[in-house]
Amino acid sequence: MKRITVLIAALFALTSPMASFAAMDHGDHGSMDMGHGGHQGDVAYAEVVDGVKATFKIISMKEMPAGMKETHHLMVVFTDAKSGKNLSEGDVKVKIQGPDKTEQTKDLMGMPGMSGMGAGFGADVVMVKKGKYGVMCKFQLKDGKVRSAKFWYTVK
Repeated sequence: MKRITVLIAALFALTSPMASFAAMDHGDHGSMDMGHGGHQGDVAYAEVVDGVKATFKIISMKEMPAGMKETHHLMVVFTDAKSGKNLSEGDVKVKIQGPDKTEQTKDLMGMPGMSGMGAGFGADVVMVKKGKYGVMCKFQLKDGKVRSAKFWYTVK
């Protein structure tokens, strides 16, 4: 029950920043580190992979109830690079390597659309140590093609 409450709170926290992000034209920037924006999260990375734009966002969960081991919520939204149509069906998995070389693997679950951003996939992750985290994402959407994206994210 606690996890559902935390997930709902994280979804509400995403609503406002996602709307302003959707209005921006990001293009293909490669790796970006935008710094931490408090509970609103950061756009961590955006990339076009074989016709699919993958936009990753990482949200700090500092404000969440004590006792949770997860410190951040990772979300990715996929859109068709040409039409901008949201792609919300498929399987998504991430592997995160911490600054101390520890690894965690998560299956991202489907999440409903928010403020024009479209449906995405997300999971709570542990990023407790300061430093660079390697985020590797493998995804297979409805078209059956396996794609991947990877980037570095810095926790300050």
